[in-house]
Amino acid sequence: MERIAKHAVVRGVVQGVGFRWHAKERARGLGLAGWVQNLPDGAVEAWVEGPARSVDAFVDWIRHGPPAARVESVDLSDAPPTGSVRFEVRR
Repeated sequence: MERIAKHAVVRGVVQGVGFRWHAKERARGLGLAGWVQNLPDGAVEAWVEGPARSVDAFVDWIRHGPPAARVESVDLSDAPPTGSVRFEVRR
């Protein structure tokens, strides 16, 4: 099964709404590796790796995020898979 990776920067009302926690739970539920972190400018940055179908499902989720979030834009790019096996919330 092909592994792919994506890098995303999510902008809008995405900090203080549980975005990172929900992203971690969603990624782990999809069997993805990677990380999510808050950025100083109020955005959330994520990098995910795994089977293409699971990565696509995660990307679909981040386009709206958790219930309290209001996603205004998602800057998405392809990234090289690294073989990572965990998903973590970075501070």
